[in-house]
Amino acid sequence: MQLIQPHLIQTQIDRFAGQELYIHLELTTGAYASHFDSTRPPGSAFISNAVIRYTVGSISGTGPYRVGLKTEKGWIYAEGLTHVDENDTERLILAGHDSQGKLIVALQLSRNPF
Repeated sequence: MQLIQPHLIQTQIDRFAGQELYIHLELTTGAYASHFDSTRPPGSAFISNAVIRYTVGSISGTGPYRVGLKTEKGWIYAEGLTHVDENDTERLILAGHDSQGKLIVALQLSRNPF
Protein backbone atom coordinates (compact mmCIF):
# COMPACT_ATOMS: atom_id res chain seq x y z
CA MET A 1 0.00 0.00 0.00
CA GLN A 2 1.08 3.55 -0.74
CA LEU A 3 0.35 6.84 0.98
CA ILE A 4 -2.80 8.54 -0.28
CA GLN A 5 -2.46 11.24 -2.93
CA PRO A 6 -5.83 13.02 -2.64
CA HIS A 7 -6.14 14.13 -6.27
CA LEU A 8 -5.74 10.52 -7.47
CA ILE A 9 -8.32 9.25 -4.99
CA GLN A 10 -10.77 11.98 -6.01
CA THR A 11 -10.48 10.80 -9.62
CA GLN A 12 -11.39 7.26 -8.57
CA ILE A 13 -14.27 8.46 -6.38
CA ASP A 14 -15.65 10.48 -9.31
CA ARG A 15 -15.30 7.46 -11.61
CA PHE A 16 -17.57 5.34 -9.37
CA ALA A 17 -20.26 8.00 -8.80
CA GLY A 18 -23.77 7.03 -9.91
CA GLN A 19 -23.00 3.31 -10.11
CA GLU A 20 -24.31 0.44 -8.03
CA LEU A 21 -21.36 -0.59 -5.88
CA TYR A 22 -20.45 -2.94 -3.08
CA ILE A 23 -18.99 -1.31 -0.02
CA HIS A 24 -16.77 -2.69 2.70
CA LEU A 25 -16.33 -0.39 5.68
CA GLU A 26 -14.70 -1.30 8.96
CA LEU A 27 -13.41 0.57 11.93
CA THR A 28 -11.67 -0.45 15.13
CA THR A 29 -10.44 1.68 17.98
CA GLY A 30 -8.12 -1.16 18.79
CA ALA A 31 -9.60 -4.57 19.39
CA TYR A 32 -6.58 -5.30 21.52
CA ALA A 33 -6.47 -1.94 23.31
CA SER A 34 -7.93 -3.38 26.50
CA HIS A 35 -4.84 -5.60 26.86
CA PHE A 36 -2.76 -2.46 27.38
CA ASP A 37 -5.33 -0.23 29.10
CA SER A 38 -8.33 -1.89 30.73
CA THR A 39 -10.05 1.50 31.15
CA ARG A 40 -10.23 1.88 27.37
CA PRO A 41 -12.83 -0.52 25.98
CA PRO A 42 -12.41 -1.47 22.33
CA GLY A 43 -14.93 -0.41 19.73
CA SER A 44 -15.48 -1.52 16.18
CA ALA A 45 -17.91 -1.43 13.25
CA PHE A 46 -18.05 -3.68 10.20
CA ILE A 47 -20.18 -3.77 7.05
CA SER A 48 -19.34 -5.79 3.98
CA ASN A 49 -20.97 -6.27 0.59
CA ALA A 50 -23.79 -3.80 1.19
CA VAL A 51 -24.96 -2.25 -2.07
CA ILE A 52 -24.83 1.53 -2.36
CA ARG A 53 -25.04 4.23 -4.99
CA TYR A 54 -23.66 7.69 -4.29
CA THR A 55 -24.19 10.87 -6.23
CA VAL A 56 -21.27 12.88 -4.86
CA GLY A 57 -18.08 11.79 -3.20
CA SER A 58 -15.04 13.65 -1.96
CA ILE A 59 -11.79 13.27 -0.10
CA SER A 60 -10.76 15.97 2.35
CA GLY A 61 -8.10 16.72 4.94
CA THR A 62 -4.36 17.01 4.95
CA GLY A 63 -3.66 13.47 6.13
CA PRO A 64 -5.06 11.40 7.57
CA TYR A 65 -7.94 11.88 5.16
CA ARG A 66 -11.72 11.60 5.22
CA VAL A 67 -13.85 10.28 2.38
CA GLY A 68 -17.53 11.18 2.28
CA LEU A 69 -20.12 9.66 -0.04
CA LYS A 70 -23.57 11.25 -0.45
CA THR A 71 -26.25 8.65 -1.10
CA GLU A 72 -29.90 9.24 -1.96
CA LYS A 73 -30.91 9.06 1.70
CA GLY A 74 -27.82 10.07 3.66
CA TRP A 75 -24.06 10.07 3.98
CA ILE A 76 -21.33 7.49 4.44
CA TYR A 77 -17.93 8.60 5.58
CA ALA A 78 -14.67 7.15 6.77
CA GLU A 79 -12.07 9.21 8.59
CA GLY A 80 -8.43 8.42 9.39
CA LEU A 81 -7.46 7.08 5.96
CA THR A 82 -3.75 7.03 5.19
CA HIS A 83 -3.06 4.43 2.47
CA VAL A 84 -4.37 3.13 -0.85
CA ASP A 85 -3.82 -0.16 -2.65
CA GLU A 86 -2.28 1.29 -5.79
CA ASN A 87 -2.15 -2.09 -7.55
CA ASP A 88 -5.93 -2.59 -7.64
CA THR A 89 -7.32 -0.75 -10.66
CA GLU A 90 -10.88 -2.17 -10.56
CA ARG A 91 -11.63 -1.35 -6.91
CA LEU A 92 -10.88 1.49 -4.56
CA ILE A 93 -9.20 0.10 -1.45
CA LEU A 94 -8.32 2.62 1.25
CA ALA A 95 -7.01 2.00 4.75
CA GLY A 96 -5.96 3.96 7.77
CA HIS A 97 -3.11 2.74 9.92
CA ASP A 98 -1.96 3.89 13.35
CA SER A 99 1.62 4.80 14.23
CA GLN A 100 2.41 1.10 14.76
CA GLY A 101 1.04 0.12 11.35
CA LYS A 102 -2.15 -1.47 12.70
CA LEU A 103 -5.38 -1.09 10.75
CA ILE A 104 -7.85 1.33 12.28
CA VAL A 105 -10.20 1.99 9.35
CA ALA A 106 -10.85 0.54 5.89
CA LEU A 107 -13.09 1.74 3.06
CA GLN A 108 -13.41 -0.31 -0.07
CA LEU A 109 -15.63 0.17 -3.13
CA SER A 110 -16.13 -2.31 -5.96
CA ARG A 111 -18.52 -3.21 -8.76
CA ASN A 112 -18.25 -6.83 -7.58
CA PRO A 113 -18.70 -8.35 -4.11
CA PHE A 114 -15.66 -8.66 -1.87
